[in-house]
Amino acid sequence: MTQGHTTSPTSPTPRRTPSYRTLWFVLFGGWLFAYADRAITGPVVTWMIDNDIDFMGAAQNPHALGGLIGSLFFAGYMLTQLPSGRLGDRYGHATLLSVCFVWAGLATIVSGLITGLITFVALRVITGLGEGAFYSNDRALIVAHTPARLRSLGLGVAITGLAFGLTVANIFAAPLLNFGVSMLGKDDAWRMPFLVFGGLTLAFSVVMWWFMRRLAGPIRPGPPLRNLMAVSAVFCVLIMALFWLCDSVGLPEWASATMQVVLAACIVLVMRRRGSLGAAVSLKDRDTTLIYVAAIAILWSIWLFGYWSVAIVSSAAHSSLTTAGLIAAFNAGAGIIGFPVGGWLSDKASRYRMGRRNYLIVATVVQGVLVLLFGIYLQFTEMPSLWVMGVLMFCTGLFLNAVQPMSQALTADLVGPEERGSAFGMWNLIAEVGALASPVFSGVVRDATGSWSAAIYLDAALVIGSALLYFGVRRSGPVADGATTATGAA
Repeated sequence: MTQGHTTSPTSPTPRRTPSYRTLWFVLFGGWLFAYADRAITGPVVTWMIDNDIDFMGAAQNPHALGGLIGSLFFAGYMLTQLPSGRLGDRYGHATLLSVCFVWAGLATIVSGLITGLITFVALRVITGLGEGAFYSNDRALIVAHTPARLRSLGLGVAITGLAFGLTVANIFAAPLLNFGVSMLGKDDAWRMPFLVFGGLTLAFSVVMWWFMRRLAGPIRPGPPLRNLMAVSAVFCVLIMALFWLCDSVGLPEWASATMQVVLAACIVLVMRRRGSLGAAVSLKDRDTTLIYVAAIAILWSIWLFGYWSVAIVSSAAHSSLTTAGLIAAFNAGAGIIGFPVGGWLSDKASRYRMGRRNYLIVATVVQGVLVLLFGIYLQFTEMPSLWVMGVLMFCTGLFLNAVQPMSQALTADLVGPEERGSAFGMWNLIAEVGALASPVFSGVVRDATGSWSAAIYLDAALVIGSALLYFGVRRSGPVADGATTATGAA
């Protein structure tokens, strides 16, 4: 669907809808604010550890606890992927997108107002539950409104906001914390980034709501919001119960993260047995399942560097938080090029023999090799150069960000239009296992070894393993709209 006219059922006056390119850039803004909200937690936690602030100062394994806090956000974010995609298929993807940004802005602001570890964790989980409605509906809306020949490019342009969000969080964390020290005092300075970014997200939700009304007509949030709140309440109780149980019996942080992954797997299996998943997007489909599982490595890499990159650079080079944030921004900023270029290459590849799948394999292998080189450089260099780390992180991020729109476009090729919200929900639900596990397991490895190299080697192994999974994708698409593209899997 492209730019055109629609007619209101109560009036013959035609209503001009925004173009698909305008949609890309509005959703670009959505990705920017959504990722800034979640990425700000990593630099804030690092600052709290370095300054022995509040609940982080008393932790026996602070990096593991900090990673667990990030992982619990993704537990909430992950569990609402599939339900929110199904709600979008039922009530409209534009409606779900309008709701989730009001939710995310309010929850981020409240995260900066509360006191205590348990309530802070609960608010990050609630934020994740609300933001979980964004991904599957954003992807489905772009595919629905974009010509098939530009599908992957549109997915890539919109998600470039992710890179901007990570970059903004890394660059502005330190200045906001310093501002917080002057305004709130050292003990409460950590609140300032949440208050600022939450306020900006809430302001952007007004823009999102206005645009979605122009695109899809009146927004009626009542029924989908009630359904999303009901699902989120159940998931929040389950996640916090697991966190409380692990904390009460003294289980290590990695055990808590593992239990969250098991919880997600149980939910998928229950929905499958109840017939809640469409046949083409469920775990019964071999090709899409391989893509979903391979995507775990994409999110693992994004959140190894998205959450801990400031700590990796400051620890290796013994630099200040401000300097480390600027160097870490090289990795996040690479998405500004990687996402749209990856999408553009994927669209071109779909028209030639090599196909989307094979481009995806090549980009993934190159990414894995670069991650491996970064780990080797950190391990065997006594005083790593900030500039060399910046270059390696930029090159790694370039290919990491290119593979995501390739994988998503390949998924869209293999499912029908009526199931795309659910398909993207399933893609991100399974992929978010990487986002959930990466911060905490990487933090545990860092605490155990005293270095970030082992955590980086683990990431490299997962990335190479995901490339091998893509070789198993054999079916050619698309099945949806009769386009002539192919995956190139033959």
